[in-house]
Amino acid sequence: MTRAKICGITNADDANAVQAAGADFVGLILSDGFARSVHPARAAHVVSGIATPRVAVLVNEPPAEALVRVQSIGASVVQLHGDELPESVAALRALGDWEVWKAVRACSIDDVFRAVDIYGELVSGLLVEGWKEGVVGGAGALVEIDAGALRAAVPSALTFVLAGGIVPSEVASTMARFSPDVIDVSSGVERSPGLKDHELVTAFIREAHSVSEAMTNRPEAGQA
Repeated sequence: MTRAKICGITNADDANAVQAAGADFVGLILSDGFARSVHPARAAHVVSGIATPRVAVLVNEPPAEALVRVQSIGASVVQLHGDELPESVAALRALGDWEVWKAVRACSIDDVFRAVDIYGELVSGLLVEGWKEGVVGGAGALVEIDAGALRAAVPSALTFVLAGGIVPSEVASTMARFSPDVIDVSSGVERSPGLKDHELVTAFIREAHSVSEAMTNRPEAGQA
């Protein structure tokens, strides 16, 4: 089953809407300096009462500081979007009982292979998004890599998260091409940066779950 993640949540109203729509993950950017950043002091309020698994999105935070930010929302997943050194990733993973996903902005399939070589034994998931110069994430850049090559490049032991420029009307075709374990959206369900359109959020999640269920229940070749 492909799970749906709504990222870039900045306020409690949107967090509640994401949960009500049935999202599998809700993501907050807890590093400073980005359009959708939420300071750790306010982040706990944003997700107060939210039972949906929380993803802490970080960029180049030292392990000790990362720990403070991750704990501020009780995250079950830590998503790293910077140039984190392998030893820092290993240290962060050892600090808590959470999954670690490493993001890679993929300009070519070689970027994915490189990320697998460096982080494949250290993380539990790999998030692949499109590349855009000067942006570390959330740019809405589509992945422009052959889908078969990309799926083959990500080891089956890792959670394959696909992000970048996906909108509700493209969920079905994107899932059919890439078969991700998690499909991730931020700007594709917004009415303005950092503010979600609740109808688009619901449409995205409904489509992801519907397509996933249909694909899971599809008869194997040769079966009636």
